Amino acid sequence: MDSLIASAARALAAGDPLAALNLAALRGDAPALALRGIAMAQLGDFRRARTLLRSAARGFDAKDVLSRARCVVAEAEIALVSRELAWPEKALEAARAALQAHGDPANAAHARHLQARRALLIGRLDDAERALAALDPAALAPASRAIHELIAAGIALRRLRIQPARAALAQAEIAANHAGIPALAAEVESASMVLTAPAARLLGRGGERLLLLDEVEALLASDTLVVDACRNAVREAGAVVPLASRPVLFALARALAQAWPQAVAREALSRQAFRSAYFDDTHRARLRVEIGRLRTALRPLAGIVATREGYALEPRSGREAVVLARPVEDADRDHGAILAFLADGEAWSSSALALALNASQRTVQRALDALAAADKVQSRGQGRARRWITPPMPGFTTTLLLPAALAAD
Repeated sequence: MDSLIASAARALAAGDPLAALNLAALRGDAPALALRGIAMAQLGDFRRARTLLRSAARGFDAKDVLSRARCVVAEAEIALVSRELAWPEKALEAARAALQAHGDPANAAHARHLQARRALLIGRLDDAERALAALDPAALAPASRAIHELIAAGIALRRLRIQPARAALAQAEIAANHAGIPALAAEVESASMVLTAPAARLLGRGGERLLLLDEVEALLASDTLVVDACRNAVREAGAVVPLASRPVLFALARALAQAWPQAVAREALSRQAFRSAYFDDTHRARLRVEIGRLRTALRPLAGIVATREGYALEPRSGREAVVLARPVEDADRDHGAILAFLADGEAWSSSALALALNASQRTVQRALDALAAADKVQSRGQGRARRWITPPMPGFTTTLLLPAALAAD
């Protein structure tokens, strides 16, 4: 490696892509092309960066396994940042193994971090944890250590383990300050703001109030019966009854919990569950059937009793019932998970959202069209290049709306 390439590499490692381009912009050899590609990626021109990296990979000698593997890792990072989540995992794993085998543990660790970040993004928390467990954070350079701790914090937040997340973010801040990279320090600061932003609303007999993530964690660990409108489930002290695939039952459960300890009139329940403007004997019969199904589903946690007024929820052992709702709810609350992903400020394709949500691409596309009609999201580009964006929701965190956010252990 000549002195200009070495200097450009050091500039990139320090987060200064313009200095790297000044040193390598006029050169067309493979190492310079690779460095220019990484610099363009840091500047946000992912299309140009990908072209340069592929040209560099073709320019390296077939025996130069290390350089080719580094290009693959750099292209995988671009794919992750640009939300191309279908990028081949096997290629990244092969590159990581080659880097490890040929004496480049730093880039091998970076490849492992990319694997963990992708798994975290699509809600595969166990895979992300396994990837991190294969690395010793004490052996990492400060910048890599900061990334490692950010991923660990992200996993802890998704699992609602707030104290471990807080500790990981504190370590990430120390490592980022030691690395001296402003963009990395800003990323850590942004991630830390999640802990101090409202995450949900508590609706119950005591009225309504906003909750932080640590308060949500304490609530779900308590004996309170919680109808979770963020994840469409009913929870109590670790026991979970998922109702995400049964929207009518969840609507009934939420209405009953929100009115607890009072009963809810049959006509009001019908309007909320069936979205019908009128109530007749047909709706009355259907309501009895759905209440029976809900009673069966909630039997381990609560009972439902019929009264003259309607139906009332009875938590076991006389415990309190509350509703955990999104901080802000509107007509688009059914698409909360999509809005949560788009709130990261990145441009997503419908295929990437479908992969992250484990849903069909057509279902996601219909939801995006509905959100676009309501001016909640915007698209740019056409065809396969079409991407969807939305500004972050100010003052709130969308952590509870992401996949596996409240998964039971």
